[in-house]
Order: sequence, then C-alpha cells, then structure tokens
Amino acid sequence: MIEDKVLLNDWHVVALSSAVREGQVIKSTLLKEELVVWRVNGQVQVWKDLCIHRGAQLSMGTIQDGCLKCPYHGWLYSPEGKCVKIPAHPEQTPPPRAKTFTYQVKEAYGFIWTCLGEPAHGLVEFPEYGDPAYRNVHCGPYALTASAPRIIENSLDVAHFAIVHDGILGDSSHAEVPDYPVEVTPEEVLIARDIGFWQNDPDGTGKPGKVFYNLWVHRPFTKITRKKSNGPMFVIFQSVAPVDEYHSKVYSCVTMNYGHETADEVIRDFQDKVFAQDIAVIESQRPELLPLDLQAELHLRSDRASIAYRQWLGKMGLSFGTA
Repeated sequence: MIEDKVLLNDWHVVALSSAVREGQVIKSTLLKEELVVWRVNGQVQVWKDLCIHRGAQLSMGTIQDGCLKCPYHGWLYSPEGKCVKIPAHPEQTPPPRAKTFTYQVKEAYGFIWTCLGEPAHGLVEFPEYGDPAYRNVHCGPYALTASAPRIIENSLDVAHFAIVHDGILGDSSHAEVPDYPVEVTPEEVLIARDIGFWQNDPDGTGKPGKVFYNLWVHRPFTKITRKKSNGPMFVIFQSVAPVDEYHSKVYSCVTMNYGHETADEVIRDFQDKVFAQDIAVIESQRPELLPLDLQAELHLRSDRASIAYRQWLGKMGLSFGTA
C-alpha cells in the first residue's frame, strides 16, 4: 500500500456498481493494495484480497451461504469479515484471528467507493446525478499507463482541445485560449470558470456551437466538468483510481439535460473516441510523474488551471504520482 495520508484517507472508486452483481466476486487494485469486491443481499463489501490462513486470493473464491468462500481450503467468511466455518475442522469454532481486513465502502453515482484509511471528507457531491431532468451514461473504465495527477491535469488543460481533439472539441485554426479566472474556495475546491470555446461537436450530437467550460476539482483525483451552451448542460464526472504510481483507471459518468433520444451507445462511443486521443498523449508524457516544482516545465497563461492544480496538490501535501 502507498503511504500517502492524503490519498489513504480519501474515497476512491474501485468498480462500477453494474460490474458487481448479486453473488459476484471481482478483483480490484487501489494504491498497490489488492482488493476483493463482492455483493451479497444487495450489500457490497471491499476487503483486502487475502485469506488469513495461507494467503490465497479471495477474489478467486465464490459466494456460499451468504459468505465468501476461500478457493484454497474453503474457509467461509461472513459479510463482517469473520471466518464462520473451517471445512477441515467443522466442529471447531474459528479463532478470533480468523478474519479478513475490511475497508469502508459506499455506493453512489453508479460507482463503488472505498477508503483505505479513515475518511477525512465525505463523497464528492454530484447533484446532477439525482436530478430527473438529467440522464446518466457511465463510460469506461479506461486503463492507462500513466499517473493519476497527469490524467487529471490533462482534463484541466484546455489548450490541447483544438490540437488533440481537432474537429471534435476544438478547431486547430482557432486554437487561442481566452483568459479565465481560477480560484480555490474555502472548502478547498479548485475551480476554473467560464472558459469559452467554439467546438465542432461538443457533445457527440454533431451540432457545433460556442460552449463555456467550468472545471471543479473537488479532491486530488475527482473532477466535475460542466459545459454549457445556450441552455443545455453537459456534465462529466470523472474519478481516477490510482492503481500504482504509473497505472490508473478512469471512471466516468456523462450527465446531460438534453439529447434524451440519443442512445447510450452513441454517447459512450463518442467518449471512447475522445478519450482514446487523450490516452495516446498522456501515456507519452515525460516525466511520468507530475512535477509540482513550477520551474521544472514551461508555463503559459493558458496553463492557469494546470498551474493552480499543481500548487493545490503541493499545499495539501500529496506526494503520490508527483515529482
């Protein structure tokens, strides 16, 4: 496990809710910690992926009698993490030490979240998700060979839209970036406001228009983009799960109050196309870890949000994925 108190005491997505159906067991990795995620009686559990007996991975097991069964010797662990049956010694009451290491878990916005330490904050608020005027489409997860801070900074880097996403989220013949304000609120949320662009296809519907971006970074690796154009609102909730310093998974939910006739698959295909363009560039960046020293790279006015993000991470004391 990574020893970064900022991240250990934060909430992270470890799976889509839809990926962990009733009676299903899956494996996940967060901050180098191997996890087993499973659901029984509607409730999700997130544990260390380790049987205390001989170290087998519980994610290889199955669910039996409402318990998680170890694949090696068949020990049964209750949802509370306690061993309740040892098949080799059915008459014996399992000793108190026969238990797994369990983590706190929440289920919200179509994601399963866990905290490996003691939560210093609640979950990020995502009000559009529960608003009946909006529809929700989950995209990804996208696996990258890249550090989580590099991925979040890419989504704050508005200057790349016209180049990397030319013809979709920008126009290379109009690549200029207008000045825009950035602030950190008293709640320590980083916000970049009212960044205006002309986009050829801002939301996958094929309709060009002038759009305005508002970027909200609530936690180090969780960000909300709100994009508005003449009334319609296109929102992307993005949370990057750090597997280790050099590997990440990006979980995303698109929420919009229009285009209800557009099929979910069309929206996912559009997001997949855009993100594939980002992946190629992000994975090429060197150094792989995000430099927090502003002297390490050259910065321009259009990098205002990126600069603020690096300063914000440094102030909170985050060390993971940074240089």
